[in-house]
Amino acid sequence: MMKRMLTGCLAGCSLLAAVPAAAAEPAPRYNTVELQAEAQREVPNDLLNASLYVELNDASPAALANAVNRRVNEALRVARDYKGVTARSGNNQTYPVYAKGNLLQGWRGRAEIRIESKDFEAAAGLIGTLQASMQLGNIGFTVSPEARRATENELIAEAIAAFKARAEIVKAALAGRSYKLQRLNLVNGYSGPPPRPAMARMAANVQEVAAPSLEAGVSLVTVAASGAIEVIE
Repeated sequence: MMKRMLTGCLAGCSLLAAVPAAAAEPAPRYNTVELQAEAQREVPNDLLNASLYVELNDASPAALANAVNRRVNEALRVARDYKGVTARSGNNQTYPVYAKGNLLQGWRGRAEIRIESKDFEAAAGLIGTLQASMQLGNIGFTVSPEARRATENELIAEAIAAFKARAEIVKAALAGRSYKLQRLNLVNGYSGPPPRPAMARMAANVQEVAAPSLEAGVSLVTVAASGAIEVIE
């Protein structure tokens, strides 16, 4: 009996002795400082996005859908002649129009196409052509994904260099000998101009419309570096 009790105690003691080692807490860190730095660059907008729409009324929903679809299909056909410009269908909806007394008066349909291009001259020519039968919804300019990625890749090194420069300032202010990097996060940012809405509606029976003048402007691409360092005394 005594031997069995001693064996059980030894096994239990061995198990208990192993627990503190497995659950050991990490050593505390002192002089930890949170830092953030960023690098940014203005990049010329090289991608145009625009939307044009047609809005018609009719007493018959079928006749209305037919008229709207014809107008959109013709616009997409015309767009195929403009190389370097991508055109696609956008939102398409039909809804009832009520008169006084909640009486159904007719139907209104609206459909749009959206165009995208790096060739601003070709896009402007297409917009001018389509405005003879459609309304211009808005025009916007952005940095293309490939140009944005290339700029962000260049800014990563600049953002990290700016972070390290601030770390050196903190180390000197705390009279430290050196510092250890605990963590570092990189976040990309982008700030471009909002789409510009059309200021005037063009009549549907206009035969020729001058191509709009386009000024793409620039957008701000940013890479922020944030993290924490431990200053060593």
